[in-house]
Amino acid sequence: MTNRMPLEPPKDWGLSDVEIATLPLAYRDDLVAGRVCVVSGGGSGIGRATAYVLARLGAEVVVCGRSAEKLAATAAGIEKYVGRSVMIRPMTIRDPEQVGQLFDEVWARYGHLDVLVNSAGGQYPQAAIDFSVKGWNAVIDTNLNGTWYMMQSAARLWRDHALPGSIVNIVAVVSRGMPQVAHTAAARAGVIYLSKSVSVEWAPLNISVNCVAPGSIGTAGLNVYPREAAEAFVHSNPMKRLGDVLDIAQGVVYLAASSGKFITGEVLTIDGGRQNWGEDWPAGIPDYFRVPGR
Repeated sequence: MTNRMPLEPPKDWGLSDVEIATLPLAYRDDLVAGRVCVVSGGGSGIGRATAYVLARLGAEVVVCGRSAEKLAATAAGIEKYVGRSVMIRPMTIRDPEQVGQLFDEVWARYGHLDVLVNSAGGQYPQAAIDFSVKGWNAVIDTNLNGTWYMMQSAARLWRDHALPGSIVNIVAVVSRGMPQVAHTAAARAGVIYLSKSVSVEWAPLNISVNCVAPGSIGTAGLNVYPREAAEAFVHSNPMKRLGDVLDIAQGVVYLAASSGKFITGEVLTIDGGRQNWGEDWPAGIPDYFRVPGR
């Protein structure tokens, strides 16, 4: 494979906004009432669902991302279906100056910050041997560098104000590698071990740092893959189904709320057992790896 695969027209995957706003949660309604939570990548997918769930549980939510239109849609949906308002900030996490401005604005508006959820990121399927320098750098710069800029900026504010904080990074299941998306495997593995490292360094500051590693989750992000490959993701785990965004959002809450007060440097894997059995081929299974009868 030398080029990116042609894509089918977009498909609706996963839960609707109404379902994200109304399906039962495992937590009481006021679990994080009064907490200020920043969610990157809050315009779609897991980030959007996390913003909905935190708002449902009483938090003051700030969502940031590159698309002002998507952020506005998230805010409008939360206001319509949850009855809460959220702060939106169009920006790129690749720019440390914009990241710094975001946290300054949050602090000026709310006077504190409690939780940072790094959900922004992205990738595309391609054989690693064919990555361009631009493509490689784009994925690394967003998924690793951008996440780090957000982490460091939040930690510095917590340090300077002598306040505790919690960081939850959305990563990926990288323990057996990620063929056809090796760039994101490299970036996500970097975030995991960055998180483990600073969880020790920042423990004296009362800052917890954890990760959530989703498996195959039903979101619009599946549309970056060829349709046949995306639909085959249901076979990537022994449960033989996709997870949904509430599975991940509630995992984030578990780590960020009081339930996670004695957890740091950990990776919570929510993948239907993929890490134990299963495989993903985001661009379609190569002929070399096909097994007779499959």
